[in-house]
Amino acid sequence: MQQLKESDSKDLNKSLDGNKELMATSDYMVAFSGLANSYCVGIVDMVDSTKISSKMNEIEWSQYYELFLNSMGRILPRFGGVVIKNQGDSLLFYFPESSKSTKYGFMSCLECSLAIIEEHDTICEDSKKQGLPCLNYRVSADYGRVVMMKSNNSPVQDLIGPPVNMCAKINHTAESNGSVIGGDLYSMVKPIDDYKFKEVKGFSLGFKLAYPVYSFKRR
Repeated sequence: MQQLKESDSKDLNKSLDGNKELMATSDYMVAFSGLANSYCVGIVDMVDSTKISSKMNEIEWSQYYELFLNSMGRILPRFGGVVIKNQGDSLLFYFPESSKSTKYGFMSCLECSLAIIEEHDTICEDSKKQGLPCLNYRVSADYGRVVMMKSNNSPVQDLIGPPVNMCAKINHTAESNGSVIGGDLYSMVKPIDDYKFKEVKGFSLGFKLAYPVYSFKRR
């Protein structure tokens, strides 16, 4: 994972250490770096995993989730994607190169999403070979400013910000084994001629206009 500068990491640790009295009564505390940057953020979420895993024993559903997480873990690094954390049956990741707002950084995000979808049939076959159901999922991505966060009980840094929240909210608008992007990411990638975009049902934010969501494919 892309790390904060040494000075910034020290600031995070000092923020946590400086609250020792509170930590004595709390098992969990966080510290924000205070440094914001814009990234392409993505989530891949399994479809109907709760219903499917409820019919499995512990060994089976452990193998089912393991196959999903390890498969994603092999694809993401090929495109510069970095895993932040798994959240139950979903995986949160981001693309450090996208902070430079270059065509390469944004294409890495889009190509990774497409590669995950294109790998579905292979993953499904691997699942069936283990006597497990076909594994289905959805991919969503968006772009915007986030802040690095660190907790006192984990060495892994986290990302907090609107694009993380939006990725989770728009994920269900994608078809099973499909991919979508939010309007903020679309505004950055629409000039790229390599892709064809199609607006799908937007996500309501409680305002007059819904947040636009787009599916995409290569031309």
